[in-house]
Amino acid sequence: MRIITGLYKGRHFEIPRSFKARPTTDFAKENIFNVLNGYLDFDGLVALDLFAGTGSISLELISRGCRQVVSVEQDRDHARFIDQCMKKIGTDRCLLIRGDVFRFVKSCKQKFDFIFADPPYNLPDLPKVPDLVFEHQLLADEGVFVFEHGKHNDFSSHPCFREHRAYGSVNFSIFKNLVEEEDALEERRE
Repeated sequence: MRIITGLYKGRHFEIPRSFKARPTTDFAKENIFNVLNGYLDFDGLVALDLFAGTGSISLELISRGCRQVVSVEQDRDHARFIDQCMKKIGTDRCLLIRGDVFRFVKSCKQKFDFIFADPPYNLPDLPKVPDLVFEHQLLADEGVFVFEHGKHNDFSSHPCFREHRAYGSVNFSIFKNLVEEEDALEERRE
């Protein structure tokens, strides 16, 4: 696993073979971040990485200048690995929470400029994740939410859906709050 760009560009981390989590491929990660550069500038943002797994996305976000990244991962070994990686690069900008993502989402009162979620593709409650993010108002008004999922999921009918991108077997759905559209309509009326 490697960091694609930013302050820690090119840094490699060896993932233990015993891990169940699969990091987002470098190819898919590089391409989705290229798309996201059209949506926002990561410098100074507060980000949330749900189902953080190996910490690949959290590391990328720190490298790209996020002020704080909250990483939520339930698996003890994966959380320990993320903590070790953050220590290796010498950052204190990652707040690692070892716990259940669904419980975290329901109790979190913070808003985030960027949210990334990469649940296991076979997670029974996977289709509920976008609704939970918006129901609990975790995304800041101008924020972006990226949801990684398998090819059999389609979120295009979700009211906050913006676009879908696929890179090999990796699929991303991009969401934004409805606030922007409502504000734009209001400005046109004035």
